[in-house]
Amino acid sequence: MGTVYDEITLKNVGDIFRAEDGHIKESEIRETTIQVVADTGADTLIINETVRQALGLRIKGNRMAYLANGNGDNCQITEPVEVHWKDRSMTCQPWLMPNAPEILLGAIPLEDMDIMVDCNRQCLVGVHGDKQIGRAL
Repeated sequence: MGTVYDEITLKNVGDIFRAEDGHIKESEIRETTIQVVADTGADTLIINETVRQALGLRIKGNRMAYLANGNGDNCQITEPVEVHWKDRSMTCQPWLMPNAPEILLGAIPLEDMDIMVDCNRQCLVGVHGDKQIGRAL
């Protein structure tokens, strides 16, 4: 299949709320646009320390994660981020792997934004074309 890369923008959700409440300017919302690997084997969004610092995310907890090689590793969970891909978005709490060489966009954010990996074209596409559809059940 090969590795599929795409670009997403991450925004600090706490900053978004502070801007909505008038405590900071909209221009002060911390965000970063990054290249990610679409990884359907990962559950969620996996970020590294560089991204965590750029967004000013605090650590909120820990979870055991099992890697592709079967080894377990303790991951920290950060404050939520808004994930944006083209005209789609969702909110999640990233898992922090401090030295991760690549940022992984896992199955839950892909599913939530109604995105799939097109193996033939080696890119991300909307499952239902240009229309984002969610499931309530």
